Amino acid sequence: MTESESPQVRVAPLVVLPVQPGDPPFRLVEMHGELAGKAFSLQDVLAYAYAAGLKGADLDDPAVVQWLGGDRYTWHIRHWR
Repeated sequence: MTESESPQVRVAPLVVLPVQPGDPPFRLVEMHGELAGKAFSLQDVLAYAYAAGLKGADLDDPAVVQWLGGDRYTWHIRHWR
């Protein structure tokens, strides 16, 4: 298989990583493949989207935001029993 025949993997402009322990807990955000900072709420992710030029973006669109370790409503560490 040549390079031109290989499948193209697209990464969303924003990637929100799983919840990290902290007081309060937070999620790291990558913007265009670079670490952008911490998000403590959905509003923070919206601010990163705006900074990435994604004003008014649909945060449920996987082409815009990739949510790892939970969705847009996951802001606390899940404890499994």
